Amino acid sequence: MGREYPDHPIVGVAAIIIQDRRILLIRRGHEPGKGQWSVPGGLVETGETLAAAVRREAFEETGLLVEPEEMATVAEAITPDETGRVRFHYVLIDFFARPVGGKPSPASDVTDLRWVTGQEAMELDLTEGVRTFVKELMSRGRL
Repeated sequence: MGREYPDHPIVGVAAIIIQDRRILLIRRGHEPGKGQWSVPGGLVETGETLAAAVRREAFEETGLLVEPEEMATVAEAITPDETGRVRFHYVLIDFFARPVGGKPSPASDVTDLRWVTGQEAMELDLTEGVRTFVKELMSRGRL
């Protein structure tokens, strides 16, 4: 089954990496969300735990070694095409993760990355889900 026009929702994970009241954002190099800013993440592979998927995806996209901590949120990302047919459908499980090594550098399908404050994040072209979550983090005083 491919990512586009799937038969059922696909499970993904993301790493919410916050350090010194700044969040690490990446610019997506591929659809969905190509060119938009988001958090590092991707699909869970068969047989892989959620924590292992967070570690792998964060490293593949940012060069950082992270340790997943608590679950931050569960969200859906459903993207229809111009005819209304579902082109992408993900169930996303986001974890707060703390960096434990490595050096931030865009990799794999990422065209850029940066540490930003909540206000700086709001000025970027964020994916809808990340925009909502950043607002929530700002209201809680985490950014």
